[in-house]
Amino acid sequence: MLFGKKAKKIRRILIVEDEPLVAFDTEHALTDAGYEVVGTVDSVEGALDMVKSAKIDLALVDLGLTDGGNGVEVAAAARREGMHVLFVTGRCPKGAASLGLGCLEKPFSQKDLRAAIEALETLLTRGSVKKVPPGLTIYEDSASAA
Repeated sequence: MLFGKKAKKIRRILIVEDEPLVAFDTEHALTDAGYEVVGTVDSVEGALDMVKSAKIDLALVDLGLTDGGNGVEVAAAARREGMHVLFVTGRCPKGAASLGLGCLEKPFSQKDLRAAIEALETLLTRGSVKKVPPGLTIYEDSASAA
């Protein structure tokens, strides 16, 4: 298909978020934008179960979770399974560049979230992003992880 759209690399998304309202808003915004939300979980255990059992293109991972667990553990498991990770948290984790493509700092608008995912899509297909949306940090090592 010469002029058709390329198949997207990010279609199926897992939301790992302990704040119910943020999780709800994120799920609906992504669904409305045409993404398939394969699950929304609020604990490390729930996230690890999803990582092991579902085909996921991108995991949106908060750091603090309801069971007292840390999203870094979820990100590490997701990376081992070949999934991409975007941290979505109040403070981006230091030293986590090997675990994720980047970090979107809270608070963020749903428009910023969609723009961040589109920027990651560009990163994965082209290897670089010209304009980074507000609140998004793309990790330097993430181009090689693409």
